Amino acid sequence: MSYRYDLTDEQWQRIASFFPDRYHRGQAGHPWKDHRPLVNGILWHLHTGAPWPDTPERYGKWQTVYDRFNRWRKDGTWAKLLDALLLQLDKEGLIERDLWCVDATVIRAHPAAAGAEKKSRLAARTGRASVGATGRAARPCAGALAGRLRHQGAPGL
Repeated sequence: MSYRYDLTDEQWQRIASFFPDRYHRGQAGHPWKDHRPLVNGILWHLHTGAPWPDTPERYGKWQTVYDRFNRWRKDGTWAKLLDALLLQLDKEGLIERDLWCVDATVIRAHPAAAGAEKKSRLAARTGRASVGATGRAARPCAGALAGRLRHQGAPGL
C-alpha cells in the first residue's frame, strides 16, 4: 500500500543509487534495513513537521529513521542527491532562473521593527549612539557586534 508521502517506484529508482550499499560492499557487519521505508519515513517527517518519535511504525523505529537521516546528512548523501537532481532538471531546462524563494525564518527584522527605540535624528546623521539623560551613550560604540554580544544571547540560543 502506498501512502501520501511515499516515493513511487519510478522516484525510488532515480535516487536508490545515492544511498550506501546495504551489505557494506562485502565487508563485515550486519546488513542495514532496506533504505526505501526509511527514506519514506524521513520524507514523512519533513512533510509533516511532526516530532521524530511520532514517525509511524510502518517506516520502522523512529530512532532508526532519525539516525539514518543524520548519518546521510553528515556524510553528504542528501547534498549529492540534491545536486544530481538539480543538475538533471537544469539540463532538461526545467529550472526557472528568474524565480527565487527566500525562507523568511532566517531573516531578522531591524530592532526598530519590533518597537525598539530609534536613534535621535542627530545621532542618526552623525552615526553615533543616542545619548541618554546622563550624557553618556546608551551603549558603548565598539561596533555593532560588541553591542549584540552584550545585549543578546549567542545566535540560535
